[in-house]
Amino acid sequence: MAFNSLTFAAFFVVTYAVYLLLQKHHKFQNRWLLAASCFFYGWWDWRFLFLMAFTIGVDYWIAHAIERTEAWPKRKILLSLSVACNLTVLGFFKYFNFFMDSLERLTQSFGFSVNTAVLPIVLPLGISFYTFQAMSYVVDVYRRQLKPAENFLDYAAYISYFPQLVAGPIERGAHLLPQILKPRVITQEGFYQGCYLIFWGLFQKMFVADNLGRIVDPVFALSEPPGGLVVLIAMYAFALQIYCDFSGYSDIARGLGKCMGFDIMINFNLPYFATNPMEFWKRWHISLSTWLRDYLYIPLGGNQKGKIAMCRSLILTMLMGGLWHGAQWTFVVWGAYHGLLLIFYRMAAPFLKALPPIRNRTLANLWFCVKVIFFFHLLCFGWLLFRAQSLSQARQMLPALFRDFPYIFNPLGRPVVIQLLFFSGFFLLVQGYQYFKNDLLAVTRLPFWARWGFYYGMLFGILLFGVHQDSQFIYFQF
Repeated sequence: MAFNSLTFAAFFVVTYAVYLLLQKHHKFQNRWLLAASCFFYGWWDWRFLFLMAFTIGVDYWIAHAIERTEAWPKRKILLSLSVACNLTVLGFFKYFNFFMDSLERLTQSFGFSVNTAVLPIVLPLGISFYTFQAMSYVVDVYRRQLKPAENFLDYAAYISYFPQLVAGPIERGAHLLPQILKPRVITQEGFYQGCYLIFWGLFQKMFVADNLGRIVDPVFALSEPPGGLVVLIAMYAFALQIYCDFSGYSDIARGLGKCMGFDIMINFNLPYFATNPMEFWKRWHISLSTWLRDYLYIPLGGNQKGKIAMCRSLILTMLMGGLWHGAQWTFVVWGAYHGLLLIFYRMAAPFLKALPPIRNRTLANLWFCVKVIFFFHLLCFGWLLFRAQSLSQARQMLPALFRDFPYIFNPLGRPVVIQLLFFSGFFLLVQGYQYFKNDLLAVTRLPFWARWGFYYGMLFGILLFGVHQDSQFIYFQF
């Protein structure tokens, strides 16, 4: 039941109608949300409801046991038990076959023949997202930053809340749980903003991302290495595809939440305007990057124990961030690549700060554009690693980028370039306007005629050129 399907539209209309009828009955409203969330998740495969229920039950019990315990060793044992249970479930379903296959390849490289077990495991939808959300809840209770939920069903509604269940954002207990526990107020402004975010998210998914996917997918399905022009266009297209696909999902989730009186955290904040990796990770998949910072990077020592320890912590954190995305070596290498970028930019920061400031406004803006474009291309190299089917495909494609120059004069690429610009140009203009106004909801504050012209433009774009098949969001596989 994807957000861009008629099935989900019907589901949400019914869910929202009952939700409004229960507006004055907070307890029953929460129970209805839990029931709707279970139905939503069970629509994919009802068997995995039991797996999610296991995670919810274990972490609910352990959080309360930690809260009742004063002895530090016992609190730590309970926390370790929660982390072990969560990582065991996640590791088995997501990484068992990956590690078994890697072990077999490793032993074969030393001349041994070992037949490891490969199981027909189906990856449960959204397991990485709700597992990390449950883990952060228990850790926050352990750190005494959060009181555990008294009612089990309220906690279950917090973990399984359907707008952000399958692909995030990865919410924190301190932010979303109080909104579950207290009555919510639906305002007219919140409802209108929610409708806009849903509409804008569908436009990003159906008009931009899915159409760009038709450019990207055939290139990465080729059995032979393509030419440089083809790789370059596919790389640009995928950078925008994955952004619009995931940001579109997050915006729809936020919009659904606003319509119901919830405030779901912002997960993307104009990341391609970043000039360095530190800024990028404050703007891209914010719920994951802050999770990795708070629950992995800082406990590893962060930047408090010297430069060597900082580099180690950055590499380990980004390796885990890459592995979180999937059981494939391309993701691990992608994570290592971003770890190295972070290290390089952090080491270069003192030298860059020592440069004299640019006083001329025009030159300063030009220098900003140069930095944005340069760093965007560094990101694109990483996206090529991320999208490649294997490391061998990535090794073939990367050198191809430096062949077949000059790209712009190659007539074979013009139709695809036109498609790329057609399906991304409007989106990029909106992004520029949002950045200029420093407001992700800047469109909703336009004059009446401009605002409704924008809405009709999106509507016609979706109806005339949008991909109307129920295509899954990219991050469903993670």
